[in-house]
Amino acid sequence: MCLNKNERIDMLYSNDIKIIQSPEVFSFSLDAVLLANFVQPIKKKSGKIVDLCAGNGAVGLFLSSKTQAQIVEVEIQERLADMAQRSIELNRLGNQMDVLNIDLANAYEYLQKDSFDTVTCNPPYFANLNDSKKNGNPYFAIARHEITVNLKKIIEITSGLLKMNGKAYFVHRPERSLELLTLLQNNRLAPKRVQLVYPKRKREANMILVEAIKDGHQQGIRFLPPITVFKDDDQYGPFVQEILYGGKKAK
Repeated sequence: MCLNKNERIDMLYSNDIKIIQSPEVFSFSLDAVLLANFVQPIKKKSGKIVDLCAGNGAVGLFLSSKTQAQIVEVEIQERLADMAQRSIELNRLGNQMDVLNIDLANAYEYLQKDSFDTVTCNPPYFANLNDSKKNGNPYFAIARHEITVNLKKIIEITSGLLKMNGKAYFVHRPERSLELLTLLQNNRLAPKRVQLVYPKRKREANMILVEAIKDGHQQGIRFLPPITVFKDDDQYGPFVQEILYGGKKAK
C-alpha cells in the first residue's frame, strides 16, 4: 500500500488505527473522534453499520475496534473514498469494512432498506445559502456545506436504511439542534441521548451529539454530562486525552 503525493499517515493512538490524510482535502477532526466514542454500535458479527458522509473514513475506522459488525462507508468524493479504502487496507480491516463511492441520493440502489442496525453521520454543518462564504477548495466546501446533500435528505435516508429499533448517531452544531431534532422526529427517529461539547469552561457549546432510535418511544430523552475539550492551560482535558491517546503518548 503506497501513499500518494502530499499524503501522510496519522494515528488514533487509543485504538491503534492508522488513517491516510492530506492537507489538500478535508481531514478528520475531533468531532469524528467524539462521534465514534459516543456511538454504541451493534456488536455482533452479523450486524450491519453504515457511516454516511464518510469523508476519508475516520468514523468507521474508529468504530471498528468497538464491534465485529460489517461497516460500510458512503462517500461521494472519489479521492476521499479512495483514501478511506486504502486506510481500510492499511489497518487490515478488509474483511470487516468497505467503501461505496456514491451519491447519497442513490443509496437505495446499493444498500438495502430497513436492513441496518446502526447508522452514523458527521454531516456538512452549514446550509448551502447563496450568501454563505465557501472555501475555494471544493473538497473543503463539500465537506462543510450542504452542496451535494442536506440534513433533511440525510435523515430521510438514515431512517430508510435503519431496521426498526435500529440506532442513528449524529454530530452537529448546536445552532442547528432544533432542526436536527425536529427532522429526526418527523422521520420516525426518536431522540434518546444528547451530549453537548464545550471547547472550554465558560464557553458556549460548539458541538452536539445525538442518538436516536427508529420507531422508539418519544419519551425518555437523556442529557448526558457535558464534555469540555480543553483545560484552562489549552491542553486537552482528561476525557479527550483518553479517547485520543488511551494512555499512550503521541509520537
